[in-house]
Amino acid sequence: MNPAQKKRLVIIGGGFGGLSVARYVDKSLYEVILVDRNNYHSFPPLFYQVASSGLEPASISFPLRREMRGRRYRGVSFHFGEVVAVDVAACTVRTKFETIPYDILVLAAGTTNNFFGIPGLEKRVFTLKSTPEAIRCRNEVLERLERASLCRNDRLRRRMLTFVVVGGGPTGVEIAGALGEMKRFVLKREYPSINPEEMKVILVEGSERLLGAMSAKSGADALEALGQLMVDVRLGWRMERYSDHVLTFADGTSVETETVIWTAGITGVPLPVVGTGVKPDRAGRWKVDAFNRVEGIDDVYAIGDIAFQEADGYPRGLPQVAPVAMQQARELARNLGRDSGRRKPFKYRDKGSMATIGRNRAVVDIGRFHLRGRLAWLVWMCVHLVSLLGMRNRTVVFINWMWGYFTFSSGLRLLMRPDRYPLRSYWDE
Repeated sequence: MNPAQKKRLVIIGGGFGGLSVARYVDKSLYEVILVDRNNYHSFPPLFYQVASSGLEPASISFPLRREMRGRRYRGVSFHFGEVVAVDVAACTVRTKFETIPYDILVLAAGTTNNFFGIPGLEKRVFTLKSTPEAIRCRNEVLERLERASLCRNDRLRRRMLTFVVVGGGPTGVEIAGALGEMKRFVLKREYPSINPEEMKVILVEGSERLLGAMSAKSGADALEALGQLMVDVRLGWRMERYSDHVLTFADGTSVETETVIWTAGITGVPLPVVGTGVKPDRAGRWKVDAFNRVEGIDDVYAIGDIAFQEADGYPRGLPQVAPVAMQQARELARNLGRDSGRRKPFKYRDKGSMATIGRNRAVVDIGRFHLRGRLAWLVWMCVHLVSLLGMRNRTVVFINWMWGYFTFSSGLRLLMRPDRYPLRSYWDE
């Protein structure tokens, strides 16, 4: 087809869903433009390992421009920029640097942190929804350990060595387990002036069990594994506020800490959409039909975490996990190459869920089957290695995991911050 006759397909978001649409859509029919505020794709399931110094950031990130050079992405162009407005009446996407017209738009921007309206919380807690957030968390954890090793004020030292994770989902369980491993295996080697008993790792969950989206067996196994790593798990505790280094709960109890890691909630990345009265729901998700079309807006589709799609067995919408986004993306890409009468509705195939709680400790649910312990951990490792982009990244991650497994050591506990000058206004320009 003549390039002038192609429709322009604009995809917002270079995550699992956005990349899959770009990969599988028929490039002979569409001029494809992928827009993202970062020039790399990240692997969110391993953010916690960056935050706990288990992996370097580059090993779970992959340059989008390099990916675009691949055969499967030939004909896709990458545009760097944060989206500041989507005008569905004019059919344009405006970033900080340009305005891009579209014929068809796919929203695949994913999610960000949800602080449930708690005032000022986003400025006080550490989060794990992006690579920069994971790096910031890693730096702060290491700084607390370094400062505590020199501190002689008992109260201040306790506050520095108290790490609270809020949220008992997979991310919360995994980062709490990683901190528990640091407490059990790293402190006595690298911080001999700190007694491991002084370091407190507390995991707080508002419901009565961990891993609420998984089976009850997985929740119970995760609780047992965290106990073995000396993590203090507090179920049924609801956080109320955090200020002046004091974390207060609904029952009036409090904990003094300088480090609160927030994993308790997510919401769709805010996209300023104008030219229509259609809005996302309270969780920032756009309601879509069985073909992933945003209801009420022509030629706009949504996939992945930012889409709300009801299905049999999922009255509250499909799970906000990577397999959903990838399956939706593949079916959408196929449908965009079909006549409207031949398009097929999307059906989610649940391939299972999993979480790890340190070396040799993991839980896996696949249908009615439940795995725990070392076998589950090996399954978790294999699935995550295969899911990473790039052979280099897979190799580096595997070597890091094996080195850490046999030596309990890491050369990645480096406290590095960007220099202050020259000043840049990345967040305001």
